[in-house]
Formats: sequence, structure tokens, C-alpha cells
Amino acid sequence: MEKELLIKIEQNLNRIASSLEHNNKTYIEKIDHTKSVFIWEAEQKYLRAVEQINAIDLSLLRGIENQIQILFNNTLSFSKGYQANNALLWGAKGTGKSSLVKSVFNKINKKNQNLKLIEINREDLQTLPQLLNYIRSLENQFILYCDDMSFSRNDIQFKFLKSVLEGGVEGKPKNVIFYATSNIRHLISNDISDNSFSNAISPSDNLNETISLSDRFGLWIGFHNIDQNNYISIVENYLNYYGIKDSNMDFKMLALQWSKVRGSQSGRVAWQFVIDIAGKLGKKIN
Repeated sequence: MEKELLIKIEQNLNRIASSLEHNNKTYIEKIDHTKSVFIWEAEQKYLRAVEQINAIDLSLLRGIENQIQILFNNTLSFSKGYQANNALLWGAKGTGKSSLVKSVFNKINKKNQNLKLIEINREDLQTLPQLLNYIRSLENQFILYCDDMSFSRNDIQFKFLKSVLEGGVEGKPKNVIFYATSNIRHLISNDISDNSFSNAISPSDNLNETISLSDRFGLWIGFHNIDQNNYISIVENYLNYYGIKDSNMDFKMLALQWSKVRGSQSGRVAWQFVIDIAGKLGKKIN
């Protein structure tokens, strides 16, 4: 009876120890090298594999040909082990910034699976040093991707990212580049709640602080609002690509009506229109 009790106590202690180790672990679980896309789960210190990336064919991105070429060339060089720049894709909403990052990666990754993509949430940037320390020892090339990024001046995440991009004494791992998208060119919102900070420094220091983070991205790739002709061209390109046809529907007129209701004309609005039309016509699109 006493022996059975001791066994149960030992089992319970082992379970408690295992639980404590899981909740307070400082190591990162090994990456699944058969996968190419991951999401950094900071609390669990785990690179969660994504089975299929949400990316469209690169040919569907219209009106941003120059931006495509710049990011593609930079990513291709990096995938081959050459030096490449961190890239900041900034500009108007719905103009293809996030789509471009994923589509460029997807196209290059199909031929070179040594290239990996890790998405990290803005709120988890303070865990970057630990993630980079793990990645540094791997043979793959990693794009760290943060979508829709912006900060206030007193945001602690701003300090962490700035430090990482600077490299510090050890330097940023050679097998890592950082891609970020933002609606703000310099990543720091002008709507500063801490006015005491702004009043305490000179205008020149204020400006230097504002650009200090974005300046660490070697590539600034701007995205701007498109005109009506480009909007219709994007719609038509989607319709042709997915084989959506109906002689009884005036797609141009409907697309313009759709954009008027939405209050803007962009690649995102064009895609949302095509989804709506495809659903009405019973057409499945991938």
C-alpha cells in the first residue's frame, strides 16, 4: 500500500515538473524542415508550420510592376545566400503590400525550398532576440515578416526591433532578413499621446527619432492609390485568370458601383468584387 502511494506521488510530481517546464521553457522547439512557412508562437516558443501559404499568383498583381521587380530581385539574391536588404513596404491600404511579400516568397520558394518565411506579430517583437539566436544556427535562409506595423514613440516593441535591426555586437544573423508592411512610411505614428516626450526634445532630434527605425530598412518600397483605369485592369485580370464570364453582366459597371459603395479603388477592393461576382455565378476560385 505504501509502495503504491509512493508511485502515485512520484507520478504526480513528474506531471507537475513537466507542466512547469512547458510553461517556463527557455528553449525553442525544433523546426519542421519539411515546411516552408511558419508563424512564431511567442508564448509557446514554437514555430508553427503553415500547410499552405495564403498567396496569389504573382501575375495577378497589376499596377505595381516596379515594386514587384525590386522585392523579387532582393529576395532572389537572399535565397541564394548573397547579401540582401531589409525591406519596408509602405503606403495606402489595399494596394498589395502584404500580397507582394507572400507572392514573391511563394514563387521563389517553389524552386528553392531552402528559403523559409516566418510571420511574427508586432506584439511579439520583444522575443526576436531569442528567435534569432535559434535561427542563427540553422542552414536555411529566413525572411522574418511582420504585417501592418506601426508604433508610438514610447512603444517597447519599437526599441526591440530597432536594436535587432542594428545588429548589436553580435550582428544580425546572415541568414535572416526582415520584411515589414506599414501604412506609415517611418513606422511611428504622428498621433503621439505622450506630448511631454515631443516637447522635451528639439525638432531635429524629434525628426531623427522618427526616421531612426525606418532608416534601418535598406529598401523603402512605396505603394500609392491607383486610378480608375488600373482598378478596372485589376478586376479584368482577375476575371480572366479565373475564367469568370457572363454575357448578361456588365462587369466594368458593376465593379465601379462596387468601388463607389466601398469608397475606394484598390487591389483589395477589386479582389472583394471578384469574390462577390464568383459567388453569385456559382464559380469557385482558389
